Amino acid sequence: MKNKPRRALRSALMVCLAAPLISWAQAYPNRAITMVVPFPPGGLADIVARPVAEAMGRELGQPVIIENRGGAGGGIGMGLVAKAKPDGYTLLMALSSYSVIPEADALVGRTPMYALSDLRPIARYTADPTVLAVRADAPWQSVKDFVEDARKRPGAINYGSSGNYGTMHVPMEILAQVASVKMTHIPFTGAGPAVVALLAGQIDAVSTGPATVLQHVKAGKLRLLGHWGSGPLASMPDVTSLKDAGFNAEYAQWSGLFIPSGTPDAVAQRLRGAARMAAQDAKVREVIQNSGSPVLYQDAPDFEKYIQADVRRMVDVVKRIGKVE
Repeated sequence: MKNKPRRALRSALMVCLAAPLISWAQAYPNRAITMVVPFPPGGLADIVARPVAEAMGRELGQPVIIENRGGAGGGIGMGLVAKAKPDGYTLLMALSSYSVIPEADALVGRTPMYALSDLRPIARYTADPTVLAVRADAPWQSVKDFVEDARKRPGAINYGSSGNYGTMHVPMEILAQVASVKMTHIPFTGAGPAVVALLAGQIDAVSTGPATVLQHVKAGKLRLLGHWGSGPLASMPDVTSLKDAGFNAEYAQWSGLFIPSGTPDAVAQRLRGAARMAAQDAKVREVIQNSGSPVLYQDAPDFEKYIQADVRRMVDVVKRIGKVE
């Protein structure tokens, strides 16, 4: 009987302490939200982020503003969000380089820009094999042509990427390994600048998501030689997979939404709901589909499992690539 007053007092204190947190979560959001895209405009992350941000803003009742923070294969922007205040006002639209960069940093003896555990997955939007794109006036008509030339002229063919160990660098290194060729890697700050350099004749090729190059293919400026998938692409059914061309190379570039890991669950669930509504929004789906990357949505639990499997695969790939200066 003596413990009853203590228990009652303890319960009252817990209610009092929890009330401000509940009230704060219910009031979220009460100002604009920033969605960091860790690449310059023009790449897949930016293409996906803009319609998703607009749709999430409608659902949340506050604007979601895109902030492009490119560099280091996406690592700078990802590190920025990883260190941001976990209050739901800083989001990240990342690509699959998320799975690679901490391992790559450790490999080269650099302090990791973030740890995988620093970021919490909310939703996946796309997951496409990258495509091998060259200018329309390039001499190669197929992947086999491209590889044969690379064998004859080691290091002469150069390709652009979004940075060391990024989503444009890794697939080309996978191809180089399985085809036993040497090419010259030229890193840029993102897919957009790399594609601009390709169009300008400053580099010979890129491996990137279909959304980044489809408009230039349709305009007759670029040609696709192959893709890193295991079957036909819905948006490009005539493009051969590298596997079908005789090169056992596969790679998928995904895009997904993350928040800092310490974000309160109530806020995370609010964002998760808004992210789900954005994936179902007809305008969002149309914009992303028209770019050449169909929406392949995964909610947080499935996305987290997908990432875990992707990390295991990519760690092995990074170790095979080795140290890149």
